[in-house]
Amino acid sequence: MKLFDLESPLMQVLNKVADLMWLNVLTLICCIPIVTAGASMTAMHYVGLKMARNEECYIARDFFKSFKLNFKQATGIWLIMFFIILVLAGDFLIMKNMEMKFGSVIRVILIVIALLFLFTSMFVFPVLAKFENTVMRTIKNAFFIGIMQFPKTILMMILAVLPTAVFLLFPQITPIVFFFGFSAPAWASAKLYSGFFKRLEAQI
Repeated sequence: MKLFDLESPLMQVLNKVADLMWLNVLTLICCIPIVTAGASMTAMHYVGLKMARNEECYIARDFFKSFKLNFKQATGIWLIMFFIILVLAGDFLIMKNMEMKFGSVIRVILIVIALLFLFTSMFVFPVLAKFENTVMRTIKNAFFIGIMQFPKTILMMILAVLPTAVFLLFPQITPIVFFFGFSAPAWASAKLYSGFFKRLEAQI
């Protein structure tokens, strides 16, 4: 087999890299209005799962198909998440700048709430991308899946923050983060939860 044949391992890797790059650019562009970030992340996870399963995938077409189909619910979920983020950030800021009675207890409670929120956020858009349900049911299912898949959820959280950590430590590789900062962690995460989703799909 020649090195640059379309079916060669090298070309398959290069095609995957190009697809992830294109997916990341689409995700970033569609996140710019902020309010559309939920639909953009849902579409990214939809395409990322298809790529992880090596299913036939047309990046832009499948992305905008999911974006349009899930826009209403994804936007609702994103606004709920954004509100929770603001509330938690405000609470932590207040705790930092004020001395409060039972402050340590309240801080622990806030940390637990933040962790449960992160667990849910790891799966809420992948669940929405793959399964039809109401907004609240999607959030509830994402929460339980995050708990059930505990070790994988932690790994997904690490994957999610890794691009930001790399960017802060090595700003000179900003272009790599720009082209792969969202799509690569989403694809790697899909590799982790694909088997569990398949079992859920079989049950449904």
